[in-house]
Amino acid sequence: MKEFKDKVIWITGASSGIGEALALALAKKEARLILSARRAGELQRVGKLTGLPELDLMILPFDLNDTSNASAWAAQIINKFGRIDMLINNGGYSQRSAVLETSEEIDRSLMEVNYFAQINLTKVVLPYMKRQQSGKIIVISSIAGKFGFFLRSSYSAAKHALHGFFETLRLETESLGIKVLIVCPGKIKTNVSLNAVTAKGTSKNEMDPSHQDAMSAEECAIRIIRAIVQDKEEVLVGGKELLLVTIRRFFPKLFSKLVRKQSPY
Repeated sequence: MKEFKDKVIWITGASSGIGEALALALAKKEARLILSARRAGELQRVGKLTGLPELDLMILPFDLNDTSNASAWAAQIINKFGRIDMLINNGGYSQRSAVLETSEEIDRSLMEVNYFAQINLTKVVLPYMKRQQSGKIIVISSIAGKFGFFLRSSYSAAKHALHGFFETLRLETESLGIKVLIVCPGKIKTNVSLNAVTAKGTSKNEMDPSHQDAMSAEECAIRIIRAIVQDKEEVLVGGKELLLVTIRRFFPKLFSKLVRKQSPY
């Protein structure tokens, strides 16, 4: 796909899962990549796997819990590449804790990482995209951004908030040549359930059974890239669990019955 050749693409959450799969797929399409996540060592590993030369690759580690230096990070990218063509807001983490057992601290951290960090990074790249009169913002939401679900209260709330923000951003910036794609993955076989935070503030450290045989991160990345090329505004990616979104829209009473029968894991 020539659409990605020499494009400067910033990917957060690039050290594993969907972010890593996107990095490897886009490198094959000759994109120039900025890889971000907390773990510098894992980013270096992914960077080597891309096979990109130093000229076309930047490793930019940071923690989404604190994006106060976001303007400086964007400036670093501009200093090296001269432009930012695409931001893929993929970084974040999930939750497996009941509302009554979840502390305010955990609630706030989930919102910070999954919502505020995404909009902060977006706001620092928008002036450059406006100057270029082109750019694409891709935000990885979730099926949990379409409806609430057991043990995912603040995670789901953050994903719902992303839709309100980025749907508004799309309307306000399309005349500037900036496009917005919201991606809603369902169950994807990544470490998302392993790394999900519990009520104790620790990682779950166990993959949900429903994720064991789910769609691969590589297939998910292929579908996201296809949606980018097709200039879609929103895409759902996953398996049969996506049917709940349609059922909720057209048959709300049936959805109400079905969602209660689903396992939280």
